[in-house]
Amino acid sequence: MNDDLAALQARIDHTNELLTRMLAEVAKTPSTHAIFVDAGYLYAATGRLVAGTEDRRAFDLDAEGLIEALIDKARQIFADSRLLRVYWYDGARRRIHTAEQQTIAELPDVKVRLGNLNANNQQKGVDSLIRTDLESLARHRAISDAALLGGDEDLVSAVEAAQGYGARVHLWGIEAPEGRNQAEPLLWEVDSQRTLDLEFFKPYVSRRTAAYETGTPRPTREDVRFVGAQIAAKWLSARGREALVELLPGHPYLPGPVDQDLLVEAEGMLQYSLRGQADLRRALRDGFWEHLQTQY
Repeated sequence: MNDDLAALQARIDHTNELLTRMLAEVAKTPSTHAIFVDAGYLYAATGRLVAGTEDRRAFDLDAEGLIEALIDKARQIFADSRLLRVYWYDGARRRIHTAEQQTIAELPDVKVRLGNLNANNQQKGVDSLIRTDLESLARHRAISDAALLGGDEDLVSAVEAAQGYGARVHLWGIEAPEGRNQAEPLLWEVDSQRTLDLEFFKPYVSRRTAAYETGTPRPTREDVRFVGAQIAAKWLSARGREALVELLPGHPYLPGPVDQDLLVEAEGMLQYSLRGQADLRRALRDGFWEHLQTQY
């Protein structure tokens, strides 16, 4: 009898040891978050808020700058978590990338997922793509938190699916000039919700006017890269190496305020608007970072 008890105690001790090891491994595993952007909602809501129209043809959206701002916002909210990636959901005819969507797809840490676009320019299949990704990532414990930028009631099932596997879903919305632009059932289901305001989006949206046709020639990428390096030199001189050390871990992303200061100063030096010019914005940031890294 004593031998049986001893064997049972040994099995219990072994099980406890395995549980202790498993808990220790879980404790060492960093939290992970991902950002899910319904581009249809994003364009419509930001266009209405900043440009006064939902017509994509009437305004330019600096998607690269905005994505970096969203990443920076998530970094502040999920301070002890790492980013998996940004998922960008949009519609396209026959699911063929537009030039703008191709540019977004080439950005680091961004995955573009396309639904269809019907004859009335309405997205089809985007909600199901969001649900599939949210559910799959949560089921495989690839994420602990999901920041969802969207407003459609059809996203409720996606939220419920992710929560069913233990992920927390945080709804991000865009300030509405009047009323609401997110479905109430969606607001009820999420774990938290926050609204990003006009000041957050204003730097990334501009109405299309003749401003880009002022006669000022379009600068080359090398010209813009050089300006980025010049601004970096001034930035470093004004703030010192301590600020540089704080900035470097975020590479290749810049905090929102730094990125906007860089954009405004560069436009002043170039006498040319870089809004909606993704390739030139990238060259500007490349020049800024390259100079800073040579000084570290």
